[in-house]
Amino acid sequence: MNGRRTWSIRVRMTVVAGVVTALICGILSTLIVVGTRGRAEDYERGKVASAALRFTYDAHRKRVRGGIDAPEDIVVQVLDARRTVVAGTAGVRAGPPIARFRPADTGGYSARVLCPPAGLDECMWVIACRVYKPNGDWTVYAASPTIPWYVSSGLLMFLVCTSLLMILLVCLRAWGTVDRTLARVDAIRSELTEITASKSGRRVTVPATQDEIRRLAEAANATLDRLDSALERQRSFTSDASHDLRSPITAARAQIEEALLFPDEADWPQTARSVLQSLERLQAIVTDLLQLARLDAVDWQQTETIDLGALVTIELARSDRTKRIVPHIQEGVTVRGDRLRLIRLLTNLLDNAERHAEERIDVTVRREDGFAVVEVLDDGAGVAEQDREVVFQRFSRLAAGKARDAAGTGLGLPIAREIARLHQGTLTIEDSSRGARFVLRVPRPP
Repeated sequence: MNGRRTWSIRVRMTVVAGVVTALICGILSTLIVVGTRGRAEDYERGKVASAALRFTYDAHRKRVRGGIDAPEDIVVQVLDARRTVVAGTAGVRAGPPIARFRPADTGGYSARVLCPPAGLDECMWVIACRVYKPNGDWTVYAASPTIPWYVSSGLLMFLVCTSLLMILLVCLRAWGTVDRTLARVDAIRSELTEITASKSGRRVTVPATQDEIRRLAEAANATLDRLDSALERQRSFTSDASHDLRSPITAARAQIEEALLFPDEADWPQTARSVLQSLERLQAIVTDLLQLARLDAVDWQQTETIDLGALVTIELARSDRTKRIVPHIQEGVTVRGDRLRLIRLLTNLLDNAERHAEERIDVTVRREDGFAVVEVLDDGAGVAEQDREVVFQRFSRLAAGKARDAAGTGLGLPIAREIARLHQGTLTIEDSSRGARFVLRVPRPP
């Protein structure tokens, strides 16, 4: 067990929403502060310039002495040609000049930020204006405190409170939304935990909303449908297998028990042959069952390009058949798949056709609309239309098949269809003028 702490989805989504909201509020607050500070600076500098111009005008028209009145937060000093303070606002009427710089020679004023000006205790924006006098130019200084980065404590408090309120509201909204969403997920989870193999018919409730939760519920129900189908096939397979396995075992047991009751009268060689036939049937059933089990659990990835025409030709040449086989092979018909399984499929079809054919079996390999097609056609009685799917059911045997081959297992055609399905193909019985026409279609490689 590691020491990492796992937060719930509700907490994580709420934290993410809060962090994102905090970032957005921080960006918006910064933009507001920057914009407001620029306007406030322009306003304050406008006031200072206006005050400087007014007192410059007054100093030019009349003699200014002593105390003067200026707008709030504005500091004004008037200096004569000898740079002696002759007038000023409260606090700077006497003492040294608040600034040492003078207006530029080519202009009537200059402005600077001083931290702090002489005799003052904070940074101020200072403007110096020249007053032209016959006996020497005078200087008027006007100053105003610089605007702090937060503009004002009231604006900062407003932005902080508004941001905290927005973060709180978004977090509550995110928590509620995630909680409602996960409540439906929890409902689906609780329903899934109640579904077992013995109660597999239940399905989860599909919500009315058209969202991801609905698709999750539909996917869960589709998965349960597939599991039910698999369970049904397993039950049917187990039932059929137990019945077909019991028959040869019961027959062999009865023959041995009968011989043991009358050992002197028993024909032991005949009894042994009968028991051996039952064992051979039992072995055939077990072999086919193992083959089906492997096909049901198959996940093979090793495929190769197979020439179906060559494969069919080779298999027909090396197998001895009691009926005449007529091939119709088109060259260059290839598929991607497993060679041994395709051979097993062809062998099962040929075995089935041989049991029911009168004299002849036609085997055709051709291309058709992007598919490789293999047909096996016999000249027997054929399969009734209503039985064309029945013969592909496991352990299913029609009366004609039992009469022709009592030792059959009823698994050959189901195995063939399963191999076709694993190759993304189909195996069906289609119409023909006479006999049974089995048609295999497998997609050809691009």
